[in-house]
Amino acid sequence: MRSTVRTIAAGAGALALMLGVAACGDDKKDDSSGKSGGNGDVVTSEPLKLGYVLPESGSLSYLGPPQIEAMKYAIKQINEAGGVLGKDLPDAVGGDEADDAAVAAQSADRVLSEDVDAIIGAAASGMSLAIIDKITGANVVECSGSNTAPTFTDYEDNGYYIRTAPSDALQGPVLADVVTGDGYSNVAIVGRADDYGKGLANATASALENAGATVALNETYDPKATNFDAIVQKVVAAKPDAVVVVAFEEGKQIIKGLIEAGLSPAKGTGFYGADGLRSEDLANLVDANNPGVLNGMKGTAPASSDNANFIKELKAFAPKLKETQFAPQVFDCVNVVALAAQAAGSTDPTKFKDELNGVTEGGEKCTSFKDCKALLDDGKDIDYDGMSGALDFTDVGEPGTASIEVYGYNKSGKLETLDTRQAEPVE
Repeated sequence: MRSTVRTIAAGAGALALMLGVAACGDDKKDDSSGKSGGNGDVVTSEPLKLGYVLPESGSLSYLGPPQIEAMKYAIKQINEAGGVLGKDLPDAVGGDEADDAAVAAQSADRVLSEDVDAIIGAAASGMSLAIIDKITGANVVECSGSNTAPTFTDYEDNGYYIRTAPSDALQGPVLADVVTGDGYSNVAIVGRADDYGKGLANATASALENAGATVALNETYDPKATNFDAIVQKVVAAKPDAVVVVAFEEGKQIIKGLIEAGLSPAKGTGFYGADGLRSEDLANLVDANNPGVLNGMKGTAPASSDNANFIKELKAFAPKLKETQFAPQVFDCVNVVALAAQAAGSTDPTKFKDELNGVTEGGEKCTSFKDCKALLDDGKDIDYDGMSGALDFTDVGEPGTASIEVYGYNKSGKLETLDTRQAEPVE
């Protein structure tokens, strides 16, 4: 498999090590002591070792706990089912993406130095773009449960990068359909000036125009700005009947500015967000004294395929968990990686990467690692349908279809699931 060459640059008092990682040979060796992989061959491998680069701090820190706990829950279930190729997965090696490309890169270096076989993350598309070459270049698999930027569809990753979150090319048309379905036809769109913001804003704008609506504004903004008055004034000047905000937590400032400028659901303007704004706390963050100010606001996000049982079980596993956004997708990341290794009969990512797509489509349906593993042990092909729904990976390692949740905020500011819709590729 891989041989990891580490160069340690020591700085005075530095806690983070800057490591150069290169893939150059084999350091894990199969023997013949009797474990059977999915292909029927008798093999053994070292335990499958996972790492993660997820937001433990920064503006997306609210998305860290659901993803990290979902990963831990998946590892627990895999180990209870006998592990991968008969060996339990150790605890995952952690790293913080921190909404900072430099920190994410340092975290990726540190995690890679632990000789992991796959890395879960990053959460933000921009942070994955900061580390994807580092990870895939080391011949390590990367799976994100929340990267939605269309950029990744055609990214040159040699088959080492996959995602269980659908591309915004699938989510955009659903968001547009929700807006036009509510009767709005003159829409302003504002989005982060990054791959996520631009990708979803453009996909939504195109779908709106195809539906006969007018896109009065499609503008990006600097997410690191401290003042968003300029983008708010551009929206006001466009005189829209609805506004779509593609943002992370900074979006609360834009929404608050729009309300102060006279645009709000209470005054007839449609307010819409996407997965980056889906938060139990959004209404309180906008106006703690009047969370009902967002009554009627809607949005879309990758769904858990109406799997209420999974969310209930996850919260039982992690009782302090509040947000659950992208938890089903990360749970599926871990299972797809584990099943690919089981099917390949090896924990060598240079070998099991070729099974990543295949375990999600074309075989016998199964919905848990335990059941899928049993089918593989019987020499059968599998089609893993996960907690986020049917994955059916395309050749580039991403869902070919997607379950998209339509969420909304009620008069108390509480987040509610209003509907779940199936998104199909746009021809």
